Amino acid sequence: MMNAVDLRFALGALAALLFVGVSPSSAFTVPASGRTTRPSRGSAAAATTRLSVKRMPIMMPTQEPMVPYRAPGSTYDQFVGMKTRQLRDRTLWIARYIDDDATNEIISSLLYLQSEDDKKEIKLYLNIPGANLRPSLAIYDALMDLKASGIKISTTNVALCAGMGALIAGAGTKGMRYSLPNARYLLQKTGMDGVFQGQATDIYLEVKNIKEWNEKINAEISKVTGQPVERIDNDLKRDFYLSSEEAVRYGLIDEVLLPMPNKRQPPNEAVDLGSFVSSEEQKYQGENPPATRQNGEQQNGGMMRNDDDDGPGIAKA
Repeated sequence: MMNAVDLRFALGALAALLFVGVSPSSAFTVPASGRTTRPSRGSAAAATTRLSVKRMPIMMPTQEPMVPYRAPGSTYDQFVGMKTRQLRDRTLWIARYIDDDATNEIISSLLYLQSEDDKKEIKLYLNIPGANLRPSLAIYDALMDLKASGIKISTTNVALCAGMGALIAGAGTKGMRYSLPNARYLLQKTGMDGVFQGQATDIYLEVKNIKEWNEKINAEISKVTGQPVERIDNDLKRDFYLSSEEAVRYGLIDEVLLPMPNKRQPPNEAVDLGSFVSSEEQKYQGENPPATRQNGEQQNGGMMRNDDDDGPGIAKA
């Protein structure tokens, strides 16, 4: 007969093993004599392995943040996604590489905003590190169609607009194309979206098609900037970087949103994120470009270029 101590030990071990799903026969045995036989070293190691618990690292939530929103006519708030909440204010963030999936999402959002109100302004905040040619041209055409229908499009570059993203930034309504002070623009020629394989004739036709599209894009950039096509074609022989002020001089955007130095937020109030506004007079406004030529540099529409430099045509403020 087992005494009380041995019985409690056996029942406790059995309950623990059943809780973690370990077979009792692999941990201990109770022979016919009634004495509890402790497991051997090998079986104890196996039981210890089965009893070990793997702890997962603590992960930050990756889902879209939820914010409160009260629908018109409603008496209570409900939590919706942040993008949905901003879309209700006719604000659309485009902060990703533009491919086919991104284009479908962006155009569907624009069409929804048009169906809601075909006259009210739409605000676009851009941070586009790159874009495929044909999907981004679809967004550009959609913006042009919205402007033709009477909707004002406001574009603001918050970080970087590269490639076709720079053309989208310049596709906004004239006078409503903005940029933050440290934002950048990159104008460049486009290439193939992916690896193209086939016969030599097919590759030649694809390259010819890309060349024709580059000429068409140069013409569209000329429309939004007012620069001649010859100058744009010459500037885009290399990657053409522009700061926010240089983009204003180039005609790609209209204003740089500068912080108001005299505006200070009281310490007992919430932070006002709307302090970035355009001032009446900025550095690039009211300037008369010099007509002199010095050290091999020539004046070209207010932009200083160096004829001896074979690098990209970067505008010098």
